[in-house]
Amino acid sequence: MNANTTTDRYHPLSIAMHWLTLLLLIGVYACIELHELAARGSALRAGLKTWHFMLGLSVFALVFVRLAIRFVTPSPRRDQRLPSWQYNLAGVLHGLLYAFLVLMPVLGWLTLSAGGKVIPFFGLEWPALIAPDKALVRPLEDLHETIGTIGYYLVGMHAAAALFHHYFVRDDTLRRMLPRRGNA
Repeated sequence: MNANTTTDRYHPLSIAMHWLTLLLLIGVYACIELHELAARGSALRAGLKTWHFMLGLSVFALVFVRLAIRFVTPSPRRDQRLPSWQYNLAGVLHGLLYAFLVLMPVLGWLTLSAGGKVIPFFGLEWPALIAPDKALVRPLEDLHETIGTIGYYLVGMHAAAALFHHYFVRDDTLRRMLPRRGNA
């Protein structure tokens, strides 16, 4: 497919990867938030952390699939009614979201590596990125947690912008990323 052609909607693969990424992020955040409710040392707490790691690494793998799809499928036409500043701001937010989707799993992977821990991935073990270094664990965890909090805001702004366009501007911004219904 020619990446220079444009359409009115995102490619079905892009749409599927977008919503799969959201589901994975919900899982990542749910696991890490819920693990705090489980007793320290419990199997439930350990299991939620393991799922947090595995789902986070799944996001990491998926972001590269998303980027590949983005480069080989047509992009929707730019709505010419959209002011330049909104278009540019949307581009910045998308860039920050992609950076977040890459950086967060890498920071988690680095944290586990520095702690000398296994990097689990659905029955497999990913290699450590760095040699164990206990002095790095806390700063990496703190950075991972801080950027994780920022992630809530990035995803929230992205969703709020889509809803704003859908309900107030009444354009096709949100519909372009929704799966087609029926014979539409």
